[in-house]
Amino acid sequence: METAAEPTLHDEYWKILDFEKLKYCFECGICTGSCPMAELLPEIYNPRVLMEKVVMGPESIVSAPQPWLCAWCYKCYRRCPQALKVPEVLLSVKSFLAEQGKLEGFYKALGIIKGIPLPLVCLHVCFHPERAIKDEGVIQEAINRLVSSREKTVFSARREEKVAVIGSGPAGLTVSLKLAEKGYRVTVFESLPQPGGMLRKCIPDYRLPRKILDEEIGFLETMGIDFRTGVTVGKDVSFKELREDGYRAFFLGIGAHRPRGIRLEGGEVEGVMHALDFLWKVNSGEKVDLGEKVAVIGGGNVAIDSARTALRLGVKEAVILYRRSREEMPANPWEVKEAEEEGVKIEFLVAPRKILGESGKVKAIECVRMELGEIDETGRRRPQPIEGSEFTANFDSVILAVGEEPDLSFLPSEIEISERKIMVNPFTMATTMPGVFAGGDAVTGPATVIEAIVAGVRAANSIDKYLRGELGNE
Repeated sequence: METAAEPTLHDEYWKILDFEKLKYCFECGICTGSCPMAELLPEIYNPRVLMEKVVMGPESIVSAPQPWLCAWCYKCYRRCPQALKVPEVLLSVKSFLAEQGKLEGFYKALGIIKGIPLPLVCLHVCFHPERAIKDEGVIQEAINRLVSSREKTVFSARREEKVAVIGSGPAGLTVSLKLAEKGYRVTVFESLPQPGGMLRKCIPDYRLPRKILDEEIGFLETMGIDFRTGVTVGKDVSFKELREDGYRAFFLGIGAHRPRGIRLEGGEVEGVMHALDFLWKVNSGEKVDLGEKVAVIGGGNVAIDSARTALRLGVKEAVILYRRSREEMPANPWEVKEAEEEGVKIEFLVAPRKILGESGKVKAIECVRMELGEIDETGRRRPQPIEGSEFTANFDSVILAVGEEPDLSFLPSEIEISERKIMVNPFTMATTMPGVFAGGDAVTGPATVIEAIVAGVRAANSIDKYLRGELGNE
């Protein structure tokens, strides 16, 4: 009598994958073409090739570092003609390997991550090994190993040229690091009291512990990078004065720190705040009273961070009001999933019309239900109000997370601006002003940390070529 065969590693592996989607992959290469990690590590990371290996089975990737190098930016998903969620396919693979105790690939990936800019920040904000490895001790040991393995060598400048980096977010920090490695004297000008830009100002501590960010900044300081905080270029010092002081090249990594306005009646009552202001107050240790029920208006990552932070402050209910459907939501899908698991409620196809106050404080929001119409200029279906669907919901506070933009008022007129963004050559990151380069959210609009890092690497290479006379004003 024949006995049933024991399940093989391959059998168990296929149970966790969405083979119906994988087997219909067009192999168009859009995932690779849109992937910032593929640009950062072109000889190591290629999503399309990685998907082929995933289909081949666990034997082909059991010790490979590539599955652990996905930065969860979802650019592949947003551009994939089949909406294949590569990050989540890879999460299935990694979770399976972790459950089997096969972490060789993870440790190999750590060795690669150590060589990219801001590795500790990236490990927390981008790579998320904790989503696959449930043993916190394993991850903490990996972080400790990463910290201790970095050589904290003081780099003495080998070149005379000075470079001014304006803004100390991920793009500015990356430019500073790469130029310091090339021997340039780099000064970072930051208007905030401490360096870090949006990393410090708006990413919640549960996503990026401040001691991790401080470790990264400290490492950069050992490389001879000079941080000048509390200095606003254009107010405390001008471009002209910086040029007269000997700076030969500039990088603008000023981020998108200014909340976009929203025309909403009642927005002036007490209890209404912008998401960036709210997150900055929390990150600064300031006490924020939201009451028991808070509404967050918006659908991006900042809205998700605000709602999750509100729950951590003790509110009983945090509700996101978003005027489109889940499919159109610009927030990272996995962050949305985690937010809902934590208790954040999301009302889709709902738009606020008026904030109602009582005794000068938030009392409720008058809303209307929406339906999706024709595709608009963003590539998404335009939301339209449904007649007669108005309703009112009570809230104690309102957080507006409807988009951010850079403050470009201090820039010289020679720098071209379009649609509230700095215009650059996408290959060199050069602006229209000679010797001035830019990258990050001020160029792309709000994006991910890994995208800002890639822009910083590209800009640093261009600045080096410019100072060596190998790059014209393109």
